[in-house]
This record gives sequence, structure tokens and C-alpha cells, in this order.
Amino acid sequence: MRLRKLTLRHFRNVGFAALEFSGRQQFLVGANGQGKTNLLEAAGFLTALRSFRTTENKLLVGHTQHTAAIACELEHERLGETRVTIKLRHDGKELWCDQARVTRLADHLGKFPTVVFSSQDLQLVRGSPAGRRRWLDLTLAAMDPGYFGALQKFSRALAGRNALLKAGRAVDGELGAFEQILAAAAAELIGLRASGLQALGAQLKASYAKLCDDAEPAGLGYEPNFDEPSAEALLARLEAGRERDRQMRTTLVGPHRDDFHFSVRHTAARDFASEGQQRSLVLALRLAQAAWFQEKSGVRPVMLADDVLGELDPARRRRFWAAIDPASQVLATGTALPDGELGAWQIFEVADGAFVEKPARVEAIP
Repeated sequence: MRLRKLTLRHFRNVGFAALEFSGRQQFLVGANGQGKTNLLEAAGFLTALRSFRTTENKLLVGHTQHTAAIACELEHERLGETRVTIKLRHDGKELWCDQARVTRLADHLGKFPTVVFSSQDLQLVRGSPAGRRRWLDLTLAAMDPGYFGALQKFSRALAGRNALLKAGRAVDGELGAFEQILAAAAAELIGLRASGLQALGAQLKASYAKLCDDAEPAGLGYEPNFDEPSAEALLARLEAGRERDRQMRTTLVGPHRDDFHFSVRHTAARDFASEGQQRSLVLALRLAQAAWFQEKSGVRPVMLADDVLGELDPARRRRFWAAIDPASQVLATGTALPDGELGAWQIFEVADGAFVEKPARVEAIP
């Protein structure tokens, strides 16, 4: 897939921008806080109508504005020339594909893959389980409407059960109604997370070997909060834990408390890996995500690299670039232009939400 034109209106600090892309490498250069990441965020929104930075749509709409819009013109392996328009409001969004409104997100998932490489990705290794779960849910749901549906069912049932517990009026019959839905959806999620992480872990192992010259094995490990993958077993656990949940006023068992971990040389990366190893791990994870997206969808993802190249030493930078599919489009940002060894780029200077194309100043290596 290639992104050929991206138009924004009232998206964060971008009042209006219309960028036309040629070639496979675009670079947005400018000082911090000018709008470079906002443009990548808009491009990434195409995949699953979710931001990689926030869960609140109202933060995406420009100050004093009521609506924002993202329009993408694409060359697509399966759909040919395609136009996607997303309209954002504080309380919701609308999606249009080739002038036809799409009313079910499940009909959109899996069609337009993008992968974001962010300097904040280190938190996937170092941060809280909630951040890792959000990444996992976004990744799996982006390619699998079945996962998205199970996640929706689970989240609604969990919210309903927790509302009863917090209100202090959770009688067994009412809890049981939510638990039936909760257990069935939870069992489906656990199975899909286990298989998804297994596939992503295999891709990560291969990508990490490319970045680190096969010097050390790396992997992912699933840590389910409840490791009996059957609806009956989880239902029994929920029923047995009702009194404790009443006291704590929340549901204490289920996939909403799952986690996964990274390993290097068969040890926990969070505790024992160096900063360089951790950076390589999250780059390998994103490369694994891109390979998995392409395998699942049959569409080559657009790669969105947000100020990550400058944080790598020259050897890792060369290996990272060599590991990217040479046919993939890359849209990158930075405060300084990329090295000449990274090839020819279409350059846009960014200042105060405005984007100006500049003559190419980075030549490809013969």
C-alpha cells in the first residue's frame, strides 16, 4: 500500500494541510511541537480508527473547532486507487471509503495497515501492563474482526459487572447475567491472544536477529491472568470470587489483567536488558507487527517512524534500515535531516502546523 495524498483539516494544531507524496520515502523535518507527529498520528488513524497517542477523540479536534477531517488517497494492492475519509467529532467519528459510508468498523479492519515506530515504544518494555495490553488489543483487532468483536463483548460485560460492584448492589442473579457473557468472551480473547503472541514472537525473533546480527535470542511470552482457556473454568472462578469482588468493588480476574513480557538471552528484558537491547526489542516488535499485518491482510503496511532514527547508533540504524521491506513506504520525522546513507527522501519542513515541500537534499547511495 502507498499513501499518495494526505489532507487534514482542524486536526490538532493543523488547520489545513494537503501533502502529495511521491516515491517511497518522505521525511518531515522541524523543531519539536510543530506538528510532525500529528501528521503521523493522522496517517496511523487509517488502520483501526484509533490514535497511537490518546484514547480521546476530542483531543484530536483542533482548539475551538467542533469537527476534524482526515482524507487519504491510496494505491492499494487489492482495492486499486482508493480514497478514505474520516470525520471526527468530540463524541464520535464517521468513515467513508470511495464515497460510501462504512457503518461497521469490522468491515474496515484489516484493509489499510500502518505501523508506527515511536520513541515512546520503550514503555512497551519498561512500562505498565495496561500499555502493553492496549498495544496488543490494537494490533490484534486491526487485523481480526473476530478479536475486535470478542473484545467489545468482554469490555461491555466487564463494565456492567463493575458498575454493579461499585454501586454496592451486586446480587448474584445480576452478576451471573454479566458473567455468562464475560466468561465466553474472555475465553475467546485468551485463545486469540495466545496464538497472536506466538506468531508475533516468531516474527520478533527473526527481526531482532537481523538488528543484532544473530548475537542473542529474543522472544515474547504471554502472561495470562487466568490460564485455563475455557469459559466454564472462568465462569466458575468468577462465581467463586464474587464476595472478594464485592469487597474490592471490581472484577479481579480475567484478561483485563493480562500481560506479556520480552526476553533477551532467555532473561526478562525489563530487568536485565541494556538500553540498546531494549531499543532493539521494540524496533523488532514493530517490524514483527508489519510482517504479521502483511501476512494477515495481503497488504504491505505503510511505516510511520516518529523521531526514532536519531536515537540509534550508526550500526543499529543501518541494520534497522536493512531489515525494513525495501518495497514499503516510509514516512519519518526528525529535528534534522536523515543521513545520506539512508537514501533519497521527499522533504517537508514543518512549522506551526504548516508543511512546505523542499527540494530533495539527501541523495541515494549508488
